[in-house]
Amino acid sequence: MSEPSRRGASPRVRRRRALVAAGGLLVIVLLAAAAIHGLTGRDATLAAPGHRTSSSGPSTAATEPPRPSPSATPVAAPAPTFDREAHSIDDPNSIWVVVDKLRPLTPTDYIPNDLVEVPVAFANPPALRHEASGAVVALFAAFTAETGLALQSQSAYRSFEAQTRVYNGDIATLGQTGADLSTARPGTSEHQTGLTIDISAQPGQCSLSACFGDTPHGQWLAVNAWRFGFLLRYPADKVEITGYEFEPWHFRYIGIPLATEMHDTGVSTLEEFFGLPAAPSYG
Repeated sequence: MSEPSRRGASPRVRRRRALVAAGGLLVIVLLAAAAIHGLTGRDATLAAPGHRTSSSGPSTAATEPPRPSPSATPVAAPAPTFDREAHSIDDPNSIWVVVDKLRPLTPTDYIPNDLVEVPVAFANPPALRHEASGAVVALFAAFTAETGLALQSQSAYRSFEAQTRVYNGDIATLGQTGADLSTARPGTSEHQTGLTIDISAQPGQCSLSACFGDTPHGQWLAVNAWRFGFLLRYPADKVEITGYEFEPWHFRYIGIPLATEMHDTGVSTLEEFFGLPAAPSYG
């Protein structure tokens, strides 16, 4: 053993060892303090109100409901349109048949096969096609119920032969031009379809005259006839289209659907509604 070892370490070595030991102890103390601080800080955070952990377990906090995915704007369904081809305008058996000075009946001596007597008051016994007859009865009843007045049939179905007599009588009285303004030639009369009725007041007042349009009877019919499927066929402002003078007593049965459509759209003649040529004179 050397001499220094027997005597012990020198003062310088002892001081160095003391410094190293003190430094190590300081490091240990600092590490321990940091560890304690970390644990107490974490516990405080966990204990804080409203703190949410990252635990994979189910959360009891309220969650925002999922928002619905945007959808395409709904497309409105097209509005139903009136079927203008539901009935023929050429077939004399059709309730929509259009008869005027350019559109004679085919055949010209056509006779409806379902004519019936119309059970209403009359100046001359009326006959009409079955459907039109029922509509007249309903119209007359509604008029009386709503006004307290009464209507009567002045004229309804006329055969080809009957129309010939009427037309020839008007020629003798009014001349050819006057007759053509007021009376249809045989084979071109709406009366021959069994769908048309001339209506007058009961008792008679302005029968078959333009002044009938000024009576309570004529005014009610002008406003309400469409409800029962009838059309005021020869309006005062459409002479150049229909070819006939104003006849506020002449009503043509066309059925409630067509009468309603014409009323709602403000179209007053069959020629205009179906896009047909005006018929001011015979072709």
